[in-house]
Amino acid sequence: MTVTMELADVLAATARRWEEVAFRTGPADRPGAEAGIRLAYRGAGLPEPEKIIWVDSPAAGARAITTLGAGRSVREEVRTRPWERARAEVHASLGPAEWPVAWSLTGGLLWDPVNALVTQIRRGIAATEESESAGVALRASTLDAVLGQQDAPWLSLFDALGRPEVEGLVQVARAAGWWWPFERVAIVCERPAELHLDELSRLHRAGGPALVFPDGFALHAWGGMPVPADFALSMATLTPERIRTEDNAELRRVMLEHFGYDRYLAESGATPLHRDETGILWRIDLPGDEPVVMVEVVNSTAEPDGTFRKYWLRVPPATRTARGGVAWTFGMPEADYRPERET
Repeated sequence: MTVTMELADVLAATARRWEEVAFRTGPADRPGAEAGIRLAYRGAGLPEPEKIIWVDSPAAGARAITTLGAGRSVREEVRTRPWERARAEVHASLGPAEWPVAWSLTGGLLWDPVNALVTQIRRGIAATEESESAGVALRASTLDAVLGQQDAPWLSLFDALGRPEVEGLVQVARAAGWWWPFERVAIVCERPAELHLDELSRLHRAGGPALVFPDGFALHAWGGMPVPADFALSMATLTPERIRTEDNAELRRVMLEHFGYDRYLAESGATPLHRDETGILWRIDLPGDEPVVMVEVVNSTAEPDGTFRKYWLRVPPATRTARGGVAWTFGMPEADYRPERET
């Protein structure tokens, strides 16, 4: 099989549809999901589950499987083996040259943001437990889950090529969230009630939780990074001292970016390390972290209102001159950086 322009269009269009599925919110289509589950069991040569139990979040599902006598997990039969057959058939059909092209137009586009979301949900589930050991055990129970809508990267490729092995999985993924298949019982999750992402498809929300499930299980995040529940509110009252005293280096970086490097430099009383005709080199020392070194440059072209806009260029901590910092941003040694005109 060759990835022609026509097929490439089909693959790309299917990926866009599955991106919407991966981040879909609102009540599940329960009849559709249950029909897909039964189809997946039949396709695996198994009896349909005696009971399908709905829960309101992956956290509730992880807890449920530790208390229900559901029999052994049949994830291997229901999800893993059909997936492996579909992948082998697709790879054989496309060949080693066309396979990466097809993947890049489907699952490759979705993998990073969707996998990041799955990882954060698993971490959030572990964090609901008071002890680390209990959290580790609860997170381990999520490894038996079929990811439903978050299986979108692989299902987008298989769906675009019409693989029958995963028809049941596709139907469940379009209708619901994570689910756990066992011999006698299947446990299925509702989709999120709310999901807030930034322009890079990372969990992000300033005014509340970025991910909320119907039972209240929620994740707070800023630019894809997990943050405490009160973090967003604290951003409104940030001060240089509060930034300096934050113990978590990752949170401190987020605070600094939100506060603004120029404002931090002005309000913290920082002094420049070096200045020349290219700009001003500044350094922000942070406890327990590498220093932030930046070059302040001014655009030589005036804005419509006659002002000249300033830019802040992050450069390596070892930078010692403003010219050296600007040269680094162009990928050249300081001695070779001789612009006729700054822009």
